[in-house]
Amino acid sequence: MSRNEGRLGLGDGPAQDETPAATTAAVGLGVPGPTDQAPAFNWSVPTEFVELPSKGVFYPTGHPLHQQSTIEIRYMTAKEEDILTSRSLLKEGVALDRMLQNLLVDKSINISSLLVGDKNALLVAARKTGYGPTYDTNVTCPSCDDTGEFSFDISNPPVKDIYQNAQELGISFGDDGNVSITLPMTKATVTCRLLTGEDEVRLAKEMQRKSKKKVETTATDSFRAYITSVNGDESPFTIESFIHAMPAMDARHLRKTYSAIVPDIDLTQTYDCDNCGYETEMEVPLGVDFFLAWVRTTLKQSTNNYSN
Repeated sequence: MSRNEGRLGLGDGPAQDETPAATTAAVGLGVPGPTDQAPAFNWSVPTEFVELPSKGVFYPTGHPLHQQSTIEIRYMTAKEEDILTSRSLLKEGVALDRMLQNLLVDKSINISSLLVGDKNALLVAARKTGYGPTYDTNVTCPSCDDTGEFSFDISNPPVKDIYQNAQELGISFGDDGNVSITLPMTKATVTCRLLTGEDEVRLAKEMQRKSKKKVETTATDSFRAYITSVNGDESPFTIESFIHAMPAMDARHLRKTYSAIVPDIDLTQTYDCDNCGYETEMEVPLGVDFFLAWVRTTLKQSTNNYSN
C-alpha cells in the first residue's frame, strides 16, 4: 500500500502532493544561487507500508515491531544502488541488509532483528519500488537443461496463512512465539523458535565455514539453529544428542511442519519450459542477484553509451 506518490518539481519550487495526508522525504538537488531561491530540482521520495507476514505477534514486548502489522519503507533511490554495488559490502555479505536498513523510515528498528519472513517481504517490496512488479531472470529447465528467460510476477505475493496451517497440523503457538511440535516416531515434543535475519546470517556463515573444511552438516545445522528444547529439556547436550539420533521420519516431519508455520510470503510460481513443455513449481530466488541483475545490466549499458 503506497503511502504517497512522489512528484517532480522543476524550477519554481517543490511540487505539491495531491494527497494531503501524505508524508514524503524531500530530497533537493539544486544549483548554487541565492539562499532565498528554491532548488532547481525537488523530489519527494514516496514511502510504502509493507504488510508483515508475522503481523508483529512474534516480536517481544519492547521491540519496535511488537504487535505491528506493517512497516514503512522509502522507495529505492540511486543511493541504494551504490550500497548494492559496493564491493566491500558484497564481500562481507551485508549489502542487502545495509540497503534495507537504509530504507526503513523508523530508524529504531534493527533490520537484523526482523524475522526471516518479514525480511523477505521487505526485499520484495523494495525491489518493486525500484524496478517494478516483475523479476526477469534466466532459468534452466530441470528436464531438458534448456536455459531461457523467465519472468516472475512479484506484484502481490500471497502471505502464508500460518494460523490455518498450525490448526490443520494441530499446533499452537506459545506466548513467547515459540512452537511445540510432537514427532510421529519418537513421540518427542520439540520446541522451536522463529529465526531472525541475524540467525540466518550466522547459520549461513557456519555452513560456509564447514563447507571449506569439507564438512557438510546442512540439515543438522538448521535444527541446531531453531530447536530450543526436547521434552522440556533445554540443555545443549540433550538437544545435540537428540538431533544426531533423530530418525529420518521425524526429521522430515519437523522440517515440513516448521516450514509450514513460519511466517513468510509465498514466492512459488509455475514455470513452463518453452523448449520441452515441462511444468514445475519454482520459487523466486531472494539473494543479491534479485537486485543486482538489473543494476549490473543498466550500469553496463550506461558505460557502453559513454564509451561510444
